[in-house]
Amino acid sequence: MTELVHTRKELAAARDGLTGTVGVVMTMGALHSGHETLLRAARERADHVIVTIFVNPLQFGPNEDFDRYPRTLDNDLEICRRAGADVVFAPAVSDMYPDGQPTVRVDPGRLGEGLEGHSRPGFFHGVLTVVLKLLHLTRPDLAFFGEKDYQQLTLVRRMVRDLDVPTEIVGVPTVREPDGLALSSRNRYLSVEERAAALSLSAALRAGVEAAEQGADAGEVLAAAHRAFDSGTPGARLDYLVLTDPDLEPDPLAGPARMLIAAWSGTTRLIDNAAIPLAPRS
Repeated sequence: MTELVHTRKELAAARDGLTGTVGVVMTMGALHSGHETLLRAARERADHVIVTIFVNPLQFGPNEDFDRYPRTLDNDLEICRRAGADVVFAPAVSDMYPDGQPTVRVDPGRLGEGLEGHSRPGFFHGVLTVVLKLLHLTRPDLAFFGEKDYQQLTLVRRMVRDLDVPTEIVGVPTVREPDGLALSSRNRYLSVEERAAALSLSAALRAGVEAAEQGADAGEVLAAAHRAFDSGTPGARLDYLVLTDPDLEPDPLAGPARMLIAAWSGTTRLIDNAAIPLAPRS
């Protein structure tokens, strides 16, 4: 049976009742099958699973979609029950930030300045601050994050390592629709035409993977990805398309790499990424 709690005190009592290995899945709600995959991964590795549902105001800019971000708690709870979550923590903003906007926040450093950090200033300060707070509150042995938010996953891993947080961070592969679109709570904002245009993101990534598998170098891989994006259904507007090493260091020349993309389709901003198998150095 899944227990729903809203306050720190209720969460502490519920957490104290869990024995064995505890995993946490942190979400902003509006759960979909991608989140179910995270929950199943957590169930496979942990004796108990806590899910957090909190739309974090710290990670939304002044012109972003905090107010219209979907809140679907009843449906989310049903998904959590179906997946076997033990506890769902759904706090109010006043529970997470009882003194208002926190004065002290986690600085993501250099790795948080580019990509999403450049397009959304302050975003990762808000993400890492709430993740660290939730790690303290839930006290998990394992925390599960989707690879779709790859920069976030990388920064959370670095934060946990740098700040000696005793939690293992587990990355879970991106879940996609049959046509390749990465699952996201924001997909529900897309019209039929905008969804078709949004396929340009996954098409670019596929083209990059295919080029790398055929022996293309980094520059050729990026060029192939750009061509695929530009030839997709009109309507998507590129924010960035980059190739880095798996730890988000710049300009890999060979070996394992990561391609990350962000683009707008209509008024909805989407992100995606893929592992790129560049040929090793000779």
